[in-house]
Amino acid sequence: MADSPVPPATDPAQWLVSLYEANRSLMGSFAQNAAASAPAAPVQDPWAAFMQASQQFAGIQQAYLQQMTALWAGAFGASPAAAPTKDEDRRFAADVWRNDPRFEQLKRAYLAYSSYLQGVVDTAAVDERTRGQLKFAVRQYVDAVSPANFLVSNPEAMQLAMETGGQSLIEGMGLLAQDLAKGRISSNDETAFEVGRNLAVTEGAVVFENELLQLIQYSPRTQHVHLRPLVIIPPCINKYYILDLQPENSLVRYAVEQGQTVFLASWRSATPEIGHLTWDDYIERGVLTALKVSLEISDADKVNALGFCIGGTLLAAALAVLAARGVEQVASVTLLTTLLDFTETGEIGLLVTRESVSLREQAIGQGGLLEGKELGFVFSSLRANDLVWPYVVNSYLKGRKPPAFDLLFWNSDVTNLPGPMFCWYLRNTYLDNQLRVPGGTVQCGEPVALAQVKIPALVFASREDHIVPWTSAYASVHLLGGQCTFVLGASGHIAGVINPAARNKRNYWAGGQLDGDAEQWLGTASSVPGSWWHYWSAWLAGHAGDEVPARTQLGNGTYPPIEPAPGRYVKAKADAA
Repeated sequence: MADSPVPPATDPAQWLVSLYEANRSLMGSFAQNAAASAPAAPVQDPWAAFMQASQQFAGIQQAYLQQMTALWAGAFGASPAAAPTKDEDRRFAADVWRNDPRFEQLKRAYLAYSSYLQGVVDTAAVDERTRGQLKFAVRQYVDAVSPANFLVSNPEAMQLAMETGGQSLIEGMGLLAQDLAKGRISSNDETAFEVGRNLAVTEGAVVFENELLQLIQYSPRTQHVHLRPLVIIPPCINKYYILDLQPENSLVRYAVEQGQTVFLASWRSATPEIGHLTWDDYIERGVLTALKVSLEISDADKVNALGFCIGGTLLAAALAVLAARGVEQVASVTLLTTLLDFTETGEIGLLVTRESVSLREQAIGQGGLLEGKELGFVFSSLRANDLVWPYVVNSYLKGRKPPAFDLLFWNSDVTNLPGPMFCWYLRNTYLDNQLRVPGGTVQCGEPVALAQVKIPALVFASREDHIVPWTSAYASVHLLGGQCTFVLGASGHIAGVINPAARNKRNYWAGGQLDGDAEQWLGTASSVPGSWWHYWSAWLAGHAGDEVPARTQLGNGTYPPIEPAPGRYVKAKADAA
C-alpha cells in the first residue's frame, strides 16, 4: 500500500475508486498465486468463482449501490441513515469521525465497501476451504486500507499534528525509524521489562541442560509439598515465561504456592548449530528427558505433566511413545489449548497447503531455521486490527510510544525452530492429520497411538481461541485412552489460560457430558465464575500423592544446580542466532 497514494480525505469518492482498483489488483495477485499452486487435476478456479459471484449476486450489489447513493446524498444535505455506521468499531471511535461530515462520509464509504467485499465472498460458489482463504485475503486487505491507517485520511492524527505544531509527526518518524531498525512493528514499551528482573522471577534453578533445553526446578513456597512433581512443557515456538510473567499472573508461582514441586522445560531458540534437530529430537531429548530427570531428582514413583499449545502436542506424542515402550512414568496429564486432532484448525490451517509444505521441506527440511519473526508475523496477521494496525496508527501517525504490557512483550520475544522439526510438524499435523491415527506416525522408532495413553487427563480450551478452536481441543477427549475431564475457559488463546486465581475474573465451564460432541458438552456443562486455576489445582492434587516435607536443596548429587532461574536459554534473542 505504500506505493499507492491516498487521495485527500475531502474527496471520498475518489478515495473509494482507488480502493476498488487496489482491491482488483490484490485479488488478481491472490488468484495468480492460487492458480500457480493448484494441483494438476481439474479444479474450480477460485478467482473465476469470485468474479462470477460478483456478477450473479445482484442483490448484494444493489444493496451496496443503495448504500453509496445514500452516502453521496448525505454529502449534499440528504439523510444518509441507510448507510452502515458501525460506530462500535474502535478505529472510528473518536467524535471527529462522526462530527466532521467529510470523515463521516469517508468512514461510511469504507465500511460499506468492506461489507460488500465480505458479502461477495460469503456467497461465492466455491468450496469452504477456498472461501476461507478468500475471506482471509479480503480481511487482510480491508484492514490494511482503513482510512484510519493513513495520515491524510485520519482526522485524529491530523488534529494532533496541528495541536502539537507537528511534534507528534516528528515523534512518529522517530518511532518508525526505531522499528525499521528492528524489522518489526513495536507493540509495547520494550524498555519496561527484562526477563529475570521483572518477568520470569519465580525463584528456582536450572538443574539440567542439553543443546535443546534447560530444565528449571522451582523453590518450594510451602513447608510441605505433594510427593509427585509437576513437569511443565511450554510451547517451543515462544519463550516459556508466558507461564511465569509477573508474580501476580504467574501460573508457575501459583502451582508452587499450592504445594506442587514444579519442573519446567525452557526450550532453546534454535541456532544454526542445532538447525538439524528433528521432531524425534524434541520428543526424546526434550520431553522424555525432562520427565526422566524430574523423576530422578524428585525420587517419586511418577510425575504429573502439563503441556501448553504445541508443548501439549509434543507431550501427548511423548506419552504415546512411552506407552508403546511399556514405560509408566506419568500419573496424569494436563493439556492447555492443545491440538491433537487437526481436522479443524481455524485460519492457520488455511495457510498450510501441500505446495507450501513441499517448499518448506526443500528449503529447510534437511537443515536450517524457521525464523521466529516469520511465525510472529503470521500470528499477528490473524488479528491485525488488534496486533498490527493500532500500533501503526498510535506510534507513527500520533507519535505515541506503545504502553508497557507484559503479555505483548512476551509476544514479541520470538524463538527460532529447526527446519526438520517444523516441517515434520506441518506435514503430519496440519497437512495430513496423522497424529490422531493409531499407528499413523512412527516417533522415536515407535508406531504411536494416542488411545494407548491411558492416564487421567484434564483438557482445557479457551472459548474464543483463534489459534486452537475450542471444539478441536475438545476432540482430544475422544482420542486419549484414559479418563478425561474437559474445562472450557472464557477469552482467547493466551488470556484464557493466563487468568490468575487471585483476580477472580471471567468464568469457565465444567462438568458437561463427554459422550457427545463439543456443543452437546457445552449444553450440559455448568458455568462457574472466576478462574479455572482453582478447578485445575484441586484436580491435580488428586493425582499428586501424599504431602511430604519440602526439600531445602534443589537438584541432587547427579543433577546439581547449574545457574539460577530463569537461565541463559530464555534470555537469548532469536535474531542473535
